[in-house]
Amino acid sequence: MKIRLGLLMILSFVALHAGAQKWESLFDGKTLKGWTQKGGEAKYAVVKGEIVGTTVANTPNSFLCTEKEYGDFILEMDLKLDDPMNGGVQFRSLSKPDYQNGRVHGYQMEVDPTARAWSGGIYDEGRRDWLYNLNINPEGQKAFKMGQWNKYRIEAIGSTIRTFINGIPTAHLIDDMTDKGFIGLQVHGIYADMKEGMKIRWKNIRIQTVDLKPSPLDKCPVVNLLLNNISAQEKALGYKLLFDGKSFEGWRGVRSNAQPSKRWTITDGVIAVMKSDGSETGNDIVSNEKYGSFELQFDFKLSEGANSGLKYFVNEDFDSKGKSAIGLEYQILDDERHPDAKGGVVGNRTLGSLYDLIPSYKLEQRFQRKIGDWNHGRVVVYPNNKVEHWLNGFKVLEYERKSNIYLALVARSKYAGFEGFGMNDKGLILLQDHGDFVSFKNIKIKEL
Repeated sequence: MKIRLGLLMILSFVALHAGAQKWESLFDGKTLKGWTQKGGEAKYAVVKGEIVGTTVANTPNSFLCTEKEYGDFILEMDLKLDDPMNGGVQFRSLSKPDYQNGRVHGYQMEVDPTARAWSGGIYDEGRRDWLYNLNINPEGQKAFKMGQWNKYRIEAIGSTIRTFINGIPTAHLIDDMTDKGFIGLQVHGIYADMKEGMKIRWKNIRIQTVDLKPSPLDKCPVVNLLLNNISAQEKALGYKLLFDGKSFEGWRGVRSNAQPSKRWTITDGVIAVMKSDGSETGNDIVSNEKYGSFELQFDFKLSEGANSGLKYFVNEDFDSKGKSAIGLEYQILDDERHPDAKGGVVGNRTLGSLYDLIPSYKLEQRFQRKIGDWNHGRVVVYPNNKVEHWLNGFKVLEYERKSNIYLALVARSKYAGFEGFGMNDKGLILLQDHGDFVSFKNIKIKEL
């Protein structure tokens, strides 16, 4: 009995010891062994068990990078800013001679102490710019503490990338562009209010690469860049696809029980309306189901000079006289080349606007997309009738449906003759055929 008890104690100790060994330290606390600097010439030094990065004038972004590459992993570290400067933690990142002369590129967990509070967001350094800013995650924006040690955590498992600061979920990205690369500690080049001599510190840098156990699903909003895909977290949050990427199932023609038979096509997971004469044709398609309170997400791509729209609370009882069915419209337009951008009042027919009612906020140039690139649209209708339009991760307008202000806007618009316009408790979702070539994908909805 004593032998068996002793054996059980030994096995338990071995099991516990093995569990403790899942973490591998990436920094020995004394040297920069296992790390190599790439990019700029910022200073990196080991001081009292910390890696200290210091800004240097007239040099681009600098990265202290692991010599080893990592694919699936869980990474943790403590990070502190002495000064309000920009920085980041690279992961699954690369530096190749044939890519911009060796420029470091890949995913980055952001360090951003500015008022926009995007720390923990995911930036694609040297490639696609911002993939996940924290505008859609106000709780995550509160996580970072300036001048204090912050616990950074990255879970990169398959195409799922999640970030946490001090235990608070900050980003949840689904993307498969890069599945392996080095980890890097960024000291950003000096710009704006930054200056020489600013410091960022890292310590307790450790990684797991086997027997990975991701954090439980939570309520962090998801940015999913895979084609027509619903991730586990999105499913748990209540999202479903409105377009399956293969067929017109769930869609029909306006005032028809039939699925689209002309000009609408599905190719490689993308639904598109073909070019005709540039006019409203009444060849729109609508969802089979009606929706009241919801969050609708969709990606869209314009051809040059194109006009289209995504409508909601569509009412087929309104007589549109052979033109597009009547409903509230998220305007989709090439503002630079289509004359409708100059119609209406104060720009209320431009991209992202509530068509002919409320103009959208104009995005900074870097967050606008070129014609031929994909844009991400989002419409949120809350149970209290508050409505938001989003474009490429930014809220571009909000209003209260059924309010006195809303009624006044309708009264001076092209919809003044449609009694009860936009007032129905539920309505159809519509993709518009305005006679121009426009594409859609990743159409998904969550009822609120």
